[in-house]
Amino acid sequence: MFTGIVEQVGTIAAVRPSSAGLEVTVQATWTDLALGESIAVDGACLTVQAIGAGTFAVQVILTSLERTNFGAFAAGRRVNLERALRVGDRLGGHLVQGHVDAVGEVIAVSQRGDAWLIDLHVPSEVMRVSIPLGSITVDGVSLTVNALEDPAQIQISLIPFTLGHTTLGDRQPGDRVHLEGDTIGKYVERLLPARRSISEAGA
Repeated sequence: MFTGIVEQVGTIAAVRPSSAGLEVTVQATWTDLALGESIAVDGACLTVQAIGAGTFAVQVILTSLERTNFGAFAAGRRVNLERALRVGDRLGGHLVQGHVDAVGEVIAVSQRGDAWLIDLHVPSEVMRVSIPLGSITVDGVSLTVNALEDPAQIQISLIPFTLGHTTLGDRQPGDRVHLEGDTIGKYVERLLPARRSISEAGA
């Protein structure tokens, strides 16, 4: 479990094909990583399988490659990093599972005052659980839905702190981003039809 508050921005050091998918090596400043721990890399929960001097390596399996943008990653790319939430930690963002639901696309980037607005094309599986001022995770960053602009478009607003402490300030039209819909919204969407069916059966 994560909270969508990026702890540091790392850099992809290497991407290598493997029998299971891809092995990705990331440069980061942590010195107390442990083998087997979970780290969200651009919002995807991955397991540390090797630790080097200032680096860690993770495996991106084929099923994860199908749901993410990791296949397009290359050395030099900056990525948002967050270690798994510990019991008792502050929940500074929102409940994030580290399960990428879909890949979205940046449509437009603009500035309004000191805020940076990003319009995203969002697939239906994420759109269905999104509400105005609700939560969404974009490349591992906990954000608020600023507006639902049409049936397939969400606008998010970034404050200067977020721009300076994540990779979202790098995003330009055409870029693809990892999306995770609101966890609570997903449960509600799943449970309501079942509850409705039970009620109709008992009527």
